[in-house]
Amino acid sequence: MFNNLTEKLNSAFQVLKGHGKITEINVAETLKEVRRALLEADVNFKTAKEFTTNVKKKAIGQNVLTNLNPGQLMVKIVKDELTLLMGGESSGINLSNKLTVVLMSGLQGSGKTTFSGKLSSYLLKKKGKNPLLVACDVYRPAAIEQLKVIGEKIGVEVYCDESEKNPVKIAKDAVKYANKNGKNLVVIDTAGRLAVDDKMMSEIKDIHLAINPNETLFVVDSMTGQDAVNTAKSFNDILNFDGVILTKLDGDTRGGAALSIKSVVDKPIKFVGTGEKMDAIDVFHPERMADRILGMGDVVTLVEKAQDLYDEKQARILNKKIAKSQFGLDDFLEQIKKIKKMGNLKDMVNMIPGASKAVGNNEVDEDSFKHIEALIYSMTPSERSNPKIIDVSRKKRISKGSGLEIQELNRLLKQFQQMSKMMKMMQSGGSGKLMQMMQGMK
Repeated sequence: MFNNLTEKLNSAFQVLKGHGKITEINVAETLKEVRRALLEADVNFKTAKEFTTNVKKKAIGQNVLTNLNPGQLMVKIVKDELTLLMGGESSGINLSNKLTVVLMSGLQGSGKTTFSGKLSSYLLKKKGKNPLLVACDVYRPAAIEQLKVIGEKIGVEVYCDESEKNPVKIAKDAVKYANKNGKNLVVIDTAGRLAVDDKMMSEIKDIHLAINPNETLFVVDSMTGQDAVNTAKSFNDILNFDGVILTKLDGDTRGGAALSIKSVVDKPIKFVGTGEKMDAIDVFHPERMADRILGMGDVVTLVEKAQDLYDEKQARILNKKIAKSQFGLDDFLEQIKKIKKMGNLKDMVNMIPGASKAVGNNEVDEDSFKHIEALIYSMTPSERSNPKIIDVSRKKRISKGSGLEIQELNRLLKQFQQMSKMMKMMQSGGSGKLMQMMQGMK
């Protein structure tokens, strides 16, 4: 996400390279490029103009600190402004009520039904909620069936009444059912349309008035850019919703919707969808997103994703193996499986500071682990635990079993050896040597 914007912003900051101070002249050229980058990212024109004006006010005349150059200082100012532009701080769901009712709204194709499932699954796992999914889309073919499939997949009950065609009555009945059956969260999936129309707006407004939800969320496809922002404004005028859900953010290389929507409707982005899987949901953190846009990575989110997959006991066992040089290829295979569960590979790489610049717009192959898995699966348990015993004859057998060339196996063994050394250095605190080794590796 945001790859094009990241590249153009970094290019804009290069204008200040070599200067000792940020002045009216050199900042004007930089901000001209910044504004152009924002507009090309499909950011609202008024938002882009106000953004660069605010940055200019804060930047002009600032003396550069001894440990910063003008480019770095400008990056910090831009980062702070980007954070404010996107809301300043994260804003979660209000779960203070005994029964929390969440109403999902948005256009057809925005991902409401899928995200209703994602949100229910997230609040079930992270907040210990007992959710009820409600099917109020009585128009779209197979909408109810889709929600049933999602509910079964995530282990959440789905309320539907296929004989009833009035979505207002379904919503009211569902809330009554939730109260009677010990549910403390109701997520209502409503119908969408291909465009904003009076009938759709009237219906969603009637549902809203009938159930008085604790949270009304507007779901929007981030890839529609400025159209997403305009639609959000139309919905907000009718519903006065509480927050925005941006879906398909993993496919949005521009980022215009994420950057404009808060300033236009003055409502926070609460969650983002970053993939098709049910766990591809993240709380939206403006500061972390600003870091990612500027190519600084997002280590905090990366660590949180890793913590979701590792428990303390597993981490201790892994630590001991590394300390005793007992970390084998079977352990490596286990880590690959966990990495694949963490989400989109390119997004994870871009969470590592500086990595987005190295990757650029190049594609990161989601199947890049397949050949490694094939090679390891072709090894015996003793070869996996102790790769040093793999001689020429064993290499031929492994190569034949995996269907890959011996050169591929040699490359894997070499990289595994380097990685083992790196992990050992990380434990012993040899950061200098570790950096040298990382710079020498692809």
